[in-house]
Amino acid sequence: MEREKLGSRLGFILLSAGCAIGIGNVWRFPYVTGKYGGGVFVLFYLFFLVLMGLPVMTMEFAVGRASRKSVIKSFQELEKPGQKWHLHGYVGLAGNYCLMMFYTTVAGWMLYYFYLMLTGRFAGADAEAVGGIFSDMLGRPGVMMLLMGMVVAVGFGICSLGLQNGVERITKFMMAALLVIMLALAVHSILMDGGAEGLRFYLLPDWERTVEVGIGETVVGAMNQAFFTLSLGIGAMAIFGSYIDKEHTLLKESVNIAVLDTFVAIVAGLIIFPACSAFGISPDSGPSLIFITLPNVFNSMAGGRIWGSLFFVFMSFAAFSTVLAVFENIISCGMDMCGWSRRKSSIINMILVAVLSVPCVLGFNVWAGFMPFGEGSNILDLEDFIVSSVILPLGSFVYLIFCVSRFGWGFEFYLKETNTGRGMRLPGMLKGYLQYVLPLLILFLFIQGIVGKFFA
Repeated sequence: MEREKLGSRLGFILLSAGCAIGIGNVWRFPYVTGKYGGGVFVLFYLFFLVLMGLPVMTMEFAVGRASRKSVIKSFQELEKPGQKWHLHGYVGLAGNYCLMMFYTTVAGWMLYYFYLMLTGRFAGADAEAVGGIFSDMLGRPGVMMLLMGMVVAVGFGICSLGLQNGVERITKFMMAALLVIMLALAVHSILMDGGAEGLRFYLLPDWERTVEVGIGETVVGAMNQAFFTLSLGIGAMAIFGSYIDKEHTLLKESVNIAVLDTFVAIVAGLIIFPACSAFGISPDSGPSLIFITLPNVFNSMAGGRIWGSLFFVFMSFAAFSTVLAVFENIISCGMDMCGWSRRKSSIINMILVAVLSVPCVLGFNVWAGFMPFGEGSNILDLEDFIVSSVILPLGSFVYLIFCVSRFGWGFEFYLKETNTGRGMRLPGMLKGYLQYVLPLLILFLFIQGIVGKFFA
């Protein structure tokens, strides 16, 4: 069976960026930026994005493009006889499933809140009532199951239409709409009375605040955000590398995607900080920001129902772009591993992902008594920890060692693949950094994530 190809380079960039751009860009980046001193944190973040994120992204793309296979078969195609690198393919596939076990549920929340905003359900609700709406949703397993099922069915339905006709076409539309809606929301937020103070807090470097939090804490926070924002380590990027031609260098493509991902994260802050500042509300992190803080803000502003609806359309698109990218990876693995048609792989995986997503849904109601990390934690926290703190850093470490070590694919083969085509080239002089320094940085992040969770 001839391998499918993307119809355009723009499609590749938007699909890959869509995979990287997710809910974390909106509910994590602005908050940690504010927490670590605004502009100072952004500078550190950009530094580590170039130092850590970009090299690993080129490695995933290189493995995908050189092998022309999904994560399940790519290492097998490139490894030397007798090597066992291909075992990571199964870990990568497990990581994709694990990510979707909770991401489909959260994507469902976005759709539900769009519906609530559009139908005026928040009109006249005070802060307590807004919080109550979120708690009410979490406590209704039937509603949550329906929302998750819609996300899974629509996502796999789009993917089953084909790479170009389904995934690429829909993602192009969603990403274009996402960027337009974001810019409109940001302009509106910035122009609000009282918004300027939030803007200053967000963008102006404040070394005093950074010193107060701690330079070391800020550096580690920036490393974490820069590394995890790109969703590297599970082959979710490699799959799109396998669908593109060799016309452009992979460093050039990686830079385009990182710029788009960072742009969305920074603009999210331009929406959130001025709006919260204008209404004297503290910008929280995590679900409370999106589902409690911001609905209160939209409730207070003129035309809030329209702006709130637009915001949750944007959030739905951000979530769905990641869902489609990961579903495509999962479907491709089924096609590569079992020889299934795209339609058959879509149907089987649709059922499998829906079943695997049930524990997360029930973790907020029927199984709420299961608290893996103590009081207040739930199944979503456990699944997120497994993906973010274990599979992503260790998966990235495997891609890195495979590409730069003579015991893997080898630095020369990786460098040649990365630099094939027009555009920015990765200098060969970085070999020592990639072989000895970057692995230590990634292992540091992995250990820090584990220590922070269990021993902080």
